[in-house]
Amino acid sequence: MEDAKSVLLHCCCAPCAAPILEYLVANQYRVTLYFYNPNIYPEQEYMIRKNELLRYAKQLGLPVVDDDYKHDEWLQCVAGLEQEKERGGRCLQCFKMRLLATARVAECMQIPFIATTLASSRWKSLAQIEEAGNWAVAQVKDVQFWAKNWRKDGLQERRRILLAENNFYNQQYCGCEFSIK
Repeated sequence: MEDAKSVLLHCCCAPCAAPILEYLVANQYRVTLYFYNPNIYPEQEYMIRKNELLRYAKQLGLPVVDDDYKHDEWLQCVAGLEQEKERGGRCLQCFKMRLLATARVAECMQIPFIATTLASSRWKSLAQIEEAGNWAVAQVKDVQFWAKNWRKDGLQERRRILLAENNFYNQQYCGCEFSIK
């Protein structure tokens, strides 16, 4: 398979990743998953989401790059934006932090494309995700951001089905302590 079909997929959780992975594998992409979500709070929630993704990746035989839980660094990144509403400035900063880390890993691994499961959530701003992704790849060499709307083409319905089939843990909030309410 040619390198143009290689993608590093930033994954926030197994339910969001499942239909995207199904699509990528069916279309013969070489996929590496990247779990970097320092925004998730509390750490117990982080571990649940991480372990669900690792379980699913193992089931599919897909490699995972598992980055460290750096919640203190994330809090510094969004300092001053704690009172922002969802889809506000805090979310954009969060996306930039996570997608920059993704772009750097892709550059190091010589993977030409990054994408994110964040673009599958109806609770997220696709414009913010695209802005953050394009900003992130501008900071590195030879990596492009794949700004695909993962909500279309039946993938939302497929998410629901895969959620039930795989008995995934399905969180009820974005991840950070500011989104819990």
